[in-house]
Amino acid sequence: MTLRVALIGYGTGGAVFHAPLISSVPGLALAAVVTGNPGRQAAVRERYPEAKVLDSADRLWEANGAYDLVVVTAPNRQHVPLARTALTTGLPVVVDKPVAATAADARSLAALSAVRGLPVFPFHNRRWDGDFRTVRGLAGSGALGPVHRFESRFERWRPEVKEGWKESTDPRDAGGILYDLGPHLVDQAIVLFGRPTEVYAEIDTRRPGAAAPDDVFVALTHPGGERSHLWASATAAQLGPRFRVLGGEASYVVSGMDGQEDALRAGRSPLDPGWGQAPPEAYGLLGTPGSERPEPTLPGAYQDFYAGVERALRGQEPPPVTLADAIAGLEVIEAAQHSARDGQVVHLRPATT
Repeated sequence: MTLRVALIGYGTGGAVFHAPLISSVPGLALAAVVTGNPGRQAAVRERYPEAKVLDSADRLWEANGAYDLVVVTAPNRQHVPLARTALTTGLPVVVDKPVAATAADARSLAALSAVRGLPVFPFHNRRWDGDFRTVRGLAGSGALGPVHRFESRFERWRPEVKEGWKESTDPRDAGGILYDLGPHLVDQAIVLFGRPTEVYAEIDTRRPGAAAPDDVFVALTHPGGERSHLWASATAAQLGPRFRVLGGEASYVVSGMDGQEDALRAGRSPLDPGWGQAPPEAYGLLGTPGSERPEPTLPGAYQDFYAGVERALRGQEPPPVTLADAIAGLEVIEAAQHSARDGQVVHLRPATT
């Protein structure tokens, strides 16, 4: 039986990422899209004529038994309320990052998820970036030797402030670059090396007219002694490497961004031939000074997140990303805020179950 998916939101998240990814996975069907914007409603009807267009999420909750999964990609402050309503209505839910504005809110959602016996899947699609998949493979295979330092950057040159809720300083909006790009950076570091024991951060607002943070550095110390140095910036006039991983036997350095987002923005789909493949000129370098060689980048595969969701809902395998993963990331983000405010390293307590 095909699982019927209802998507709440058709801005960049819904139109560029979720709708085409859902539509590319066998066993899933985009059955409904919720948006009150007339232009976006027309865009849905043109690209996904088989999907119902609903002007309010209330229409979903009224349609008892019509859907099997809800995807929330509304503004951040709506994530938890919409997810709670989905669970209360009896529907599992995918929630875009960050799942919540606070770790406490995410833990309350986890409690409801447990009570209702329904999963919440955080959308951490960057685990399926081709370059990150390559880093994960190299680190796991021992090709680098023991990893000492992991450098990861999401840097952009966007000197003009774009109005919108992401520039809000209201904590309920979870605005600013730490909540926008930080969840990806932190999640990738935790996937590689585990929940950190120490967090240090520098958080700044650099652009004229900006109110929310737009330039962030976060340093993590992991249980095995690995150190992650993470940058997120809208003010980088010169971009650093995407990843620089230093090991005891070799390093891996790669520049540029995974191409899947640009391909999705251009209207392509994971069903297209060659999806997620990086050209040879974009390969990173593996080795030591004077003996580096190009390392082919593994194909990017954002669709694998939704393929994993589909299999998890059928009871065939564990969730591709768990709510506990998102909570761990939010705890790091909150520790980073405390560190930047106080100018001190924050020691994280062991995770609670």
